[in-house]
Amino acid sequence: MGRIHVAVCETPLSCDAALAFLDDPGHGAVCTFIGKVRNTNLDKPVGGVSYDAFDALVVNTFRAIAEEVQARWGGELDVWLEHFKGRLDIGGISVVIAVGSGHREESFAACRYVIEEVKHRSPIWKQEHYLAGDSEWIPGHSLRDRPEPLPGG
Repeated sequence: MGRIHVAVCETPLSCDAALAFLDDPGHGAVCTFIGKVRNTNLDKPVGGVSYDAFDALVVNTFRAIAEEVQARWGGELDVWLEHFKGRLDIGGISVVIAVGSGHREESFAACRYVIEEVKHRSPIWKQEHYLAGDSEWIPGHSLRDRPEPLPGG
């Protein structure tokens, strides 16, 4: 049976830790998604982002998403999912997702599924801090906004 690691962290996220967790001789593929803070949004210069979360519910949601991945693409898949909570500057890592599997097809599909579901289902809030000095909470995503079904779904 594959392994699952999920967490909300107030310390910097580690891509190396995710890759170490997925180190398995049976994995012919490891797919990662690393979300970073970018310097603009909707043509507004951004200086940083703060993330807040309902930790216990986020962890439960993350675990459910990881279990869905294993049910869809194979119980042997290993899944790593961490999200940062707190303030990050430009370039800071906000989310690390990694999926290890026997083959690339399921690894790519599962990794994509995880980030899309995290965006739509997790109680994580994002506040952008603009260079002009103001800040704004960014509206969350809605399942109704999803333009097409995800692969394998």
